[in-house]
Amino acid sequence: MRGKGAAALAGLLGTVLVLTTACGGGDDDGGSGSDSAAREARGPFTFVTGKDNSGTMPYIEEEWNKLHPDEKVTIKQQSDSADQQLADLQQHFQSKDANYDVVTVDVVWTAEFAAKGWLVPLKDDFALDQAALLPATVEAATYNGTQYAAPYASDGGLLYYRKDLVEKAPTTWEELISSCEGKTTSGTIKGDKPACYAGQLAKYEGLTVNAAEAINATGGTVVSEDGKSATVNSPEATTGLDFLVNGFKEGYIPKEALGFKETESLNAFSAGQLMYLRNWPYAAAILSGDSSKVADKYGIAPLPGPDGHGASSLGGHSVAISTYSDTQASALDFIKFMQSEEVQRNDLTVGTLAPVLAELYTDPELVKEFTYLPDLLKSIESAVPRPVTPFYPAVTQAIQTNAYAALQGETSTADALKNMAEAIDSAAAGG
Repeated sequence: MRGKGAAALAGLLGTVLVLTTACGGGDDDGGSGSDSAAREARGPFTFVTGKDNSGTMPYIEEEWNKLHPDEKVTIKQQSDSADQQLADLQQHFQSKDANYDVVTVDVVWTAEFAAKGWLVPLKDDFALDQAALLPATVEAATYNGTQYAAPYASDGGLLYYRKDLVEKAPTTWEELISSCEGKTTSGTIKGDKPACYAGQLAKYEGLTVNAAEAINATGGTVVSEDGKSATVNSPEATTGLDFLVNGFKEGYIPKEALGFKETESLNAFSAGQLMYLRNWPYAAAILSGDSSKVADKYGIAPLPGPDGHGASSLGGHSVAISTYSDTQASALDFIKFMQSEEVQRNDLTVGTLAPVLAELYTDPELVKEFTYLPDLLKSIESAVPRPVTPFYPAVTQAIQTNAYAALQGETSTADALKNMAEAIDSAAAGG
C-alpha cells in the first residue's frame, strides 16, 4: 500500500498552488493570516496534536517528510487529556505563537477558535474540495458558514458488548438493563460476575459526551440553535439524564464508573469486568490485543436508546492552520495530506480511527476486516454535535459539574438541569 500510494500521493502534492489572497480571522485582531507573505511561505513547520494513543503519527511524519524534505513537519504531542490540550492551545494562541503552525482541533473547539480569529479560514485560495467527505464532519469544522478546519478523523459512540453472555446487542435501554439481570454483579466491578454497563462518567469532557448522548436520545437539547441560551431544563432532558442517574441508584452502573475516563472504562471491559461499554471506535484495536481477556468475546453495535437505537455524540478531530503561522502554504498542503486516502486508510487500519472519507465505509476489504464499519457509519451520520457555541468551555463545565452532582446523588436530576441551564445562560451573558 505504501509504495504505490506514496507515488500517487507525491504527484498530487507536487501540484503547488500560488497563494496570494489575503484573509482575516474572526472577531479577534488575527495574526499572520492577513499577511500574504505568510500565506505564500513554505518551509519546516510544527504540527501540534494530542498524545498519539492510536500509533498513527510516526507514519504521517515519515511519509510527509519523505515527500517534502524542504518542508519537514515536526510533530509536537500534547497530553492525552482533552482539557489540557485545549488549555495549551488557548495559551499559545493568546501569545500569538508562530511555532504552532498546524493544530488538531476537537470538533467542539471550532466555534471558539474561529470566533477569536485564531484559525485561517479555508476559503478562496485556501478552499478545500470536501465532496468526498462525510457531510457531518465538514459541518463540524464550519462556523458561521465558513470552514475553518479540515476533518481528518471522525468519531461516533459505539456499544461494546459481551457476545458470549448475550445472543445479540440490546437496542433499547430497557433491553440492556433487563439483559444484565442474573448475569452481572450489582453496583460494583468487584465480584464474581461483571458489572452491567459503564461509559465515561468522571468529571471531565467525557461526561459531557455521555450526558449529551443520553439527553439527545430522548429528544432533549442543551443549547439553542444559535448557541446563546440554554434549553436543557426540560422534561426530555430529565428523562435522558435519569438513565445515567438511575444507573447508580439501581446498580446497573458500577460506582467505580464515577472515576472512569476512556482508559479506565476500556481497561475494565478488557479485564472482563463489564458486560456493556460505551466507547469510541479506537477501543476495538485495544480490545482485540493480546492483553485483552475479551479479545474473542465482544461485539460492537450502535448505542441503545429509550425506544430504539440512541443518539451518539459526534466526535472527531480536524486540523487547522494558525493565523500566526509563518509557513501557511506548507501548512495548507499538509492538511490536504491528512485527508488523503492513504493517510485515511492507515489511520483506520493501524489506529482504528474513524475515516472522514465516505467511500472507505463501503470498501469490501475494509468491511471484511472491520465488520463494525456499517454500524459506525450509521452512528456518525445520525450523530448529534455537542453544544455548538462560542462559549463552549463554560458550557461543558456547567454540564460536567451539575451532571456529576446528580450522578453522585448530591442533587436531584431536576435541580441539576436547572442549575446547568442557569450556568449556561450566565456564561452566554458574559457572567
